Amino acid sequence: MGLTMKDALIALEEQMQLYFDGLYHSDTARLRKVFHPDARYVCATGEETVNLGMDEYLPVVEKREPPAARGEARRDAIVSITLAGPKTALVHAHCAIADRYFSDFLSFIKTPDGWRIIAKVFHYDLMSPGGR
Repeated sequence: MGLTMKDALIALEEQMQLYFDGLYHSDTARLRKVFHPDARYVCATGEETVNLGMDEYLPVVEKREPPAARGEARRDAIVSITLAGPKTALVHAHCAIADRYFSDFLSFIKTPDGWRIIAKVFHYDLMSPGGR
């Protein structure tokens, strides 16, 4: 019996919770369960485009002080999930870390190990004190 669209959405929402928790706690073990080992991390917000592999990106997360340790309020949400077939999805999400408010476009693929992010392309805005 094949998985339904509802099953796929539930699985993607579970992966997104791991993603949000991993970022909030700077927990690369959680993030490794969400990101495909070959995933790309891309940001074009600044002057230079940032384009990293997981071996470059995850150590950055590991070194930073977790938002949870600073007592930051959680500000993460799934905006939309679009399924493009049984093994391809795009998740648009928002989250905030310190003074940055992120808009993430997360391309997921279904692997033998479940849904994994193969590309994270995002933009961020700097928030004013006390809000966005």
